[in-house]
Amino acid sequence: MPSNEQRRAAAKRKLERQLATRADRARKRKQLTIAGSVLGVVVVVAAVTGVYFLTKGDDNDSNTAAEPKDASLTAAPPAAKAKPALVNCSYRDGRAPADKPVHKPERTAVPTTGNDAKVSLSVETSAGPIGLTLNNAESPCTVNSFMNLVDQKYFDGTSCHRMTASEGLKVLQCGDPVGTGMGGPGYEFDNEYPTDQYAAGDPNLQMPVDYERGVLAMANANGSTGSDGVDGKATNGSQFFIVYGNSQLPPQYTIFGTVDKGDMGTLDKIAEAGQDNSNGPGDGKPTTPVTITSVQMD
Repeated sequence: MPSNEQRRAAAKRKLERQLATRADRARKRKQLTIAGSVLGVVVVVAAVTGVYFLTKGDDNDSNTAAEPKDASLTAAPPAAKAKPALVNCSYRDGRAPADKPVHKPERTAVPTTGNDAKVSLSVETSAGPIGLTLNNAESPCTVNSFMNLVDQKYFDGTSCHRMTASEGLKVLQCGDPVGTGMGGPGYEFDNEYPTDQYAAGDPNLQMPVDYERGVLAMANANGSTGSDGVDGKATNGSQFFIVYGNSQLPPQYTIFGTVDKGDMGTLDKIAEAGQDNSNGPGDGKPTTPVTITSVQMD
């Protein structure tokens, strides 16, 4: 039978174990709290730095741009799912009239496979040539609209009115016949790739993804809703941008082609000359004026 001294020693050891267990639990709770706080900060930072591209839409809507501070938080957009061999496109009247006489695309059934999957264009500018390859397989309605404008010489004589040079946003924006960021063709249409790879309401639509150097994408009034209730991602018109340096944006700007690698030198030359910061630091008109003189199908 244990003595009183042995019982006291056993009780002491039990108490020490209990205290150690409590201390360990408290330490783990603290670690979880800190981890949760850090995760919350990451989520908040990611939400705050989710980019809103300054695209002064065809309806006079505009948004202020911000770019992710840490590109490591972004990833490539999802791979495009195969589309039907023939896609039916819809184009609506815009919320503002055309700034240059032009009509909507007459062709609304667009093939996406075989020889129709890609379209090759040559863009001549005052700064040099820019070859483009448009992707019907991923964004057929956007390509169809772009070719409609090319056929009507809509882009001829227009300027590239904006260039950004911030850490996460390096683009040259073109396609506005009035050169203010407010112009458009008088019609509009919905986003395609990569927006169409997400379900409606998916929070990932607000999270930045990589828009790689050489990407050709449509500008729109992302993040805004006009007086008629049309969301910004449905405001594609004629304005587009070329990514001259890897950038991060929410997947709400339709990617519809790429710049031919051999012609990226033209973009580099424009970028090296800088911009005038007229829209704010790292955002303004290109220092070297860029005018599109012609766009022709190869």
